[in-house]
Amino acid sequence: MANVKFPRKEFEKHINLTKDIEEQISLFGTHLESLNEQEIELEILPNRPDLLSMQGFLRAFKSYLNKEPGLKQYKINKPEKDYKVRIDSSVKDIRPYTACAIVKNLEFNDEKIKEIIDLQEKLHATIGRNRKKVAIGIYPLEKIKLPIKYHALPPDKIKFTPLESDKEMTAQQILKRHPTGKEYAYLIENLDKYPLFTDSDNKVLSMPPIINSHEIGKVTNETKEIFVECSGSDFQTLKKTLNIIVTTLADLGGKIYSLELEYSKSKEIIPNFAPEKMKISLENANKLLGLNLKEKDLEKLLPRMGYNYKNGRVEIPAWRTDILHEVDIIEDIAIAYGYNSLVPQIPQVATIGSESLKSKIKTKLSEILIGLGLIETSAYHLIKKEEIEKSGNSRDFIELENSKTEYKFLRPNLLIPALRILSENKDADYPQKLFEIGTVFSQDKQDKTETGIQETENLIIIVSPANFTEMKQILNHLTKMLNLSYILKEAINKDLIEGRTAQILINNKPIGYLGDIYPKTLNAWGIKMPVAVIEISLEEIFSLLQQN
Repeated sequence: MANVKFPRKEFEKHINLTKDIEEQISLFGTHLESLNEQEIELEILPNRPDLLSMQGFLRAFKSYLNKEPGLKQYKINKPEKDYKVRIDSSVKDIRPYTACAIVKNLEFNDEKIKEIIDLQEKLHATIGRNRKKVAIGIYPLEKIKLPIKYHALPPDKIKFTPLESDKEMTAQQILKRHPTGKEYAYLIENLDKYPLFTDSDNKVLSMPPIINSHEIGKVTNETKEIFVECSGSDFQTLKKTLNIIVTTLADLGGKIYSLELEYSKSKEIIPNFAPEKMKISLENANKLLGLNLKEKDLEKLLPRMGYNYKNGRVEIPAWRTDILHEVDIIEDIAIAYGYNSLVPQIPQVATIGSESLKSKIKTKLSEILIGLGLIETSAYHLIKKEEIEKSGNSRDFIELENSKTEYKFLRPNLLIPALRILSENKDADYPQKLFEIGTVFSQDKQDKTETGIQETENLIIIVSPANFTEMKQILNHLTKMLNLSYILKEAINKDLIEGRTAQILINNKPIGYLGDIYPKTLNAWGIKMPVAVIEISLEEIFSLLQQN
């Protein structure tokens, strides 16, 4: 959740805050936190970063109120001379992508600058994952000599005056002495090279994702034209973030100009506001919502949520980051229809609910492990390509079609997400004792269903620091509490130390493994303490306990 505050006087230049409007704000899905004579405070859900500015909220809310329905159009002017950003191959393994634009004809004052900075920081905190996924820079264009270069240099070769400082510093000094540098140092301090934006005179614009330079990286009331860049690891997310910022600036009166991005093997002109098109089934909408909508109803409801709609196809605004599936559009149909207009009905069936036996077994497993002092976690079902590379596994992974994020692969085990959690918490207190009961996915070539994907339940127990002997003690206790017996068989596992690895068998059926994780694997994840693990498939255990 993110709370945003808008000046009431400016807000009411567009929409008068009557009691009915206050109610409509909540029905729109943005809770009205507070309202006084000076400001209006709203709670924005994480899936709608396009609403984090007053301009973005007003654009969407006016559409919802049917004042300005449909997909709003913005003009993008063609690149002028030297409107280019050259992306050097040196950033390929650091922060490989950037998305940039120029906006002119702006009239800034202290309030507008604060509003843009607030939007920037809220985007950093939400869609940007605290600058790890997206870092945003905004600069006065009049101080920059185009074209711009995005590259990486060794830290001892970088020297500039950081924002709000009066002293030139090296890159290492910025990370150790500057408040912002110290806060975000963990994002780049272990790299051999740091990313850098420089202009044609080799003046530093910024060192993303840390800080702008004070010389040509500070917007003031005199600024009329700005250069905007977003850098990170996922190009699609960067483009969406850039679209949110430049449309906000356009709604402040700015004129948008595109730039040419020159990568080593490709070129791209952005920003691009071409809407994504998605099919929607009227039958699916009615089934999910329990309504009896007609085609003409969709033609009225979808434009109220900022879409264009015709003949079963929806045009999605280029600044919407939350539309991944037809279901997301159907949710917007429900908002436009009005949750207060839905009539609750009691199903005409008589049933008696009870907890499934599998669920009872999983609950018992959790209680046993919590009793041993372990903490239960729940990780994403999806993993990233770089996490696969860290695992060093050569087997085929199941990749999603048309994934909208960097999480593109179904997890084949629970070890990869468990190592991710340890990696992200390596500075937390030790020992770290974790477990997860969750679904894993594999390709079943014998499966005749449409997907051919098999889903099974696994249990992972991972402890740091720990060793084989300690994990065997946990396994002994767990199987004793379940009245099961097992045997261990020496095995080889690429992630585990040979000689400190065993296969777990119940009724002579292999159900999992136990062992100490290989130091090379831990190094790939940046984990500094020894780690031991148990991972077992629960399907055989479900079968045995259901028979008892």
